[in-house]
Amino acid sequence: MKLASIHFYPVKSTAGHEVREAEVQPWGLAGDRRYLVTDERGDVLTAREEPRLLAVVARLDGDGLTLTGPHADPLRVTPAESMSTVTVARTPVEVTDCGDDAARWLSGLVGRPLRLKWLDDPTRRPVNPEYGRPGDRVSLADGYPLLLTSSASLARLNDWIVETALERGEEAPEPLPMHRFRPNVVVDGVDTPFAEDKWERVRIGAVNFRVSKGCDRCVLTTIDTATYTKGKEPIRTLSRHRKWDGKVWFGINLIPDTPGRIAQGDSVTIL
Repeated sequence: MKLASIHFYPVKSTAGHEVREAEVQPWGLAGDRRYLVTDERGDVLTAREEPRLLAVVARLDGDGLTLTGPHADPLRVTPAESMSTVTVARTPVEVTDCGDDAARWLSGLVGRPLRLKWLDDPTRRPVNPEYGRPGDRVSLADGYPLLLTSSASLARLNDWIVETALERGEEAPEPLPMHRFRPNVVVDGVDTPFAEDKWERVRIGAVNFRVSKGCDRCVLTTIDTATYTKGKEPIRTLSRHRKWDGKVWFGINLIPDTPGRIAQGDSVTIL
């Protein structure tokens, strides 16, 4: 098996970037989900509620980042000093505000007051203790440092989606792309679709990871990133084939045991 691709998302729920290599830090890939958007109440806002956030491209730039979107000129953002507390996946965490210019830029995209926040210290947020160890940390991802998916599992899911459509008298849809699932690492060469469900530890290149749990999926996977509209798939078909404990599942969450660098083409070994 080999590492087919690497992805990171500087601002939670905005567009991702594919890179040839990345640094693995204890809380995730370097630069991954260190920023997020809050609404007028100070609550975290994601593309589940505002799919237009997926139109935003954020590029890291020294001590800040540059936002690009369809509604305004690019904006260079540098975090300020004002602190506040937000709740990410039921965990409160202190974050730094990124200023009024960033707030106006994001508000102009969706038509209501928003603000951009930055996690200056990623050691501040613990992983869910039910699935991690006391020292495990995570940035602003939903729950865990990295998400792994496999090409074999996506191929099987797309076959199931076609079967579901044809059984319902619908036209066979185009295959769903992997970016719908917002993985950090994608593995090629898995012999059996969904074999990753049973993995406990994995090595990518020279970096070791623990599998914390499977990844339960939400409505974000149903958003077409070209039109920002919601459909029925893949939740409809996952509910038929991959539903237990009241949730649907695709991919696995990883916690790094060792720091290091990973690169496309690295070997992937089950430990």
